[in-house]
Amino acid sequence: MTKNIYTFIALFAFLGMNAQEGLPTYSDYLTDNLYLIHPSMAGASNCTKVRLTGRQQWFGLDDAPALMTASFNTRFDENKPSAGGIILFNDKNGYHSQTGAYLTYAHHIMLGRNTIDLNQVSFGLSVGLIQSSLNQTEWDLNWGGSGVDNFVSNDKISSTYYNVDFGVSYHLLDFYAHLTIKNLMGTGRKLYSVQESANLQRFLISMGYVFSTINSDWSVEPSMLFQHISETKETQFDVNIKTYKKMDFGKVWGGLSYRRSLDGAEYATATGSGEGQKLQYITPFIGVNYDRYMFGYTYSKQMGQLKLVDGGFHQITLGINLNCKPEKYDCNCPGIN
Repeated sequence: MTKNIYTFIALFAFLGMNAQEGLPTYSDYLTDNLYLIHPSMAGASNCTKVRLTGRQQWFGLDDAPALMTASFNTRFDENKPSAGGIILFNDKNGYHSQTGAYLTYAHHIMLGRNTIDLNQVSFGLSVGLIQSSLNQTEWDLNWGGSGVDNFVSNDKISSTYYNVDFGVSYHLLDFYAHLTIKNLMGTGRKLYSVQESANLQRFLISMGYVFSTINSDWSVEPSMLFQHISETKETQFDVNIKTYKKMDFGKVWGGLSYRRSLDGAEYATATGSGEGQKLQYITPFIGVNYDRYMFGYTYSKQMGQLKLVDGGFHQITLGINLNCKPEKYDCNCPGIN
């Protein structure tokens, strides 16, 4: 019994890092979908972008986490700095679920003396409205005969709240950096009978550089993403490598991402000894840009001894680029050109 309790606590700690605080931060930003996590990237590209994603975790496990998103972002006018976007999402995790929408305004400012060499700073502000639900209709209120829990009801409860995300991006030729504060302000969720913290702030910092040689169809993009949750003091990082190959029909790309938490969870082994484990994922991804269409696939595999199933997390991204303008910057900058 003790082992099961510790196992549940550790698993809950792992799942809670990405669940029930607005749109989760997974690895979909690596599949040409930066706007999902950085509001300042709305309208940054020379195309209007439409993206659909579907993520399913742990096939074969009932009530496993699943996420669906739809996003749209565009520049309001080709010759003006203002842009906007919208994100719709539905996130399920066991008895919990979230449905929400974000509206974004972004502003892009050229810092250079010409429009050929990319030197741009961008600001973005997203306002999200989210409904979070907890389905208790299938719960055993007697806890297997051990007594009634007065804090649990046999119904479905929900809470609607709003939050605000703010981001800044900087592009200089082949280099880029992003800073985003998720849940900068908001009303906070009131879903449980116990006191919930209104501090849901998550800080994201990412940066990268695209390397290539003259007249080569190949380019390589190493990048990193740091995340820090203010309330729980949890920190994790991604180390990524992505490779592009230009083709007659567009571009093919793929790479590998490694995610590691700096914090861990304690659990008891069968012998009664205590062990610790930190969250670790390895994520290969592939994709193709064919004309104006885009397809991407990621597979995340959790590492370590403590996990529910051996299966990984599958995610598919579908996209279409509309109203594309000629590439005006002389750089290897896939997020812009």
